Amino acid sequence: MAKKEHVSETPATAMLKANGVPFTEHPYEYLEHGGAQHSAEVLGLDPFTVVKTLVMEDEKGRPLLVLMHGNRTVSTKNLARQIGAKSVQPCKPEVANRHSGYLVGGTSPFATRKEMPVYVEESILALPRIVLNGGRRGYLVGIDPQVVVQLLGAKPVQCALAE
Repeated sequence: MAKKEHVSETPATAMLKANGVPFTEHPYEYLEHGGAQHSAEVLGLDPFTVVKTLVMEDEKGRPLLVLMHGNRTVSTKNLARQIGAKSVQPCKPEVANRHSGYLVGGTSPFATRKEMPVYVEESILALPRIVLNGGRRGYLVGIDPQVVVQLLGAKPVQCALAE
């Protein structure tokens, strides 16, 4: 039987452990610009259940996190309307890194450097289980989707567009 690969702790997994959240570890070979589609393919998962963490900002430059299905994109117009902003756009990678404390491609919604409002595509909350970034490139964790609401106060939104 193959030995289960263990990945060293990240701020995200430390937060999950501190809050008694059970999670599974899913390390994979990271591919630059591969995104959630690549990780889903390598791990044999449905990209709809692989959740990407996107660092965005409103028109005043205030950061926010959006949790979105791996095979969907964010309608920034719909998102802005639902959160009461004039506009929302993705942060530049270096700005996203500063806000989250993680490298783009390894951004977890847990234990970010700055506290930011978190929005989750509503249909994610209906899934029995999701995998999302564990705080390092090439490392996903599997959790109950309700954890993002319980730990992060994630607010449901409807802003998914098919890719």
